[in-house]
Amino acid sequence: MTFGLHPQTGRLHLGKWSMPMPRSRVGRIIIGVLLVVGGILGFLPILGFWMVPLGLLVLSQDLPYVRRQRRRLAVWWVRKRRAREARRGGTMRP
Repeated sequence: MTFGLHPQTGRLHLGKWSMPMPRSRVGRIIIGVLLVVGGILGFLPILGFWMVPLGLLVLSQDLPYVRRQRRRLAVWWVRKRRAREARRGGTMRP
């Protein structure tokens, strides 16, 4: 599974789904901010809280602070999974 913006195609990949993203940095930032704001208003009809992580993923392509936090979360997640697998005595895929 892959998550993030593919550099050659400019498409946002979310596991098996992908969607086109604007090539311009400003366009991606606007979409990311709108997704986060819409996610904060997730209690309203049509909008949902799922929009916050998607917006942060889009923003992580262009904003260094968000990118560092996303990378920190990814490293923490992998370490947590490896520790859980080690406790179970199984092997984890790379």
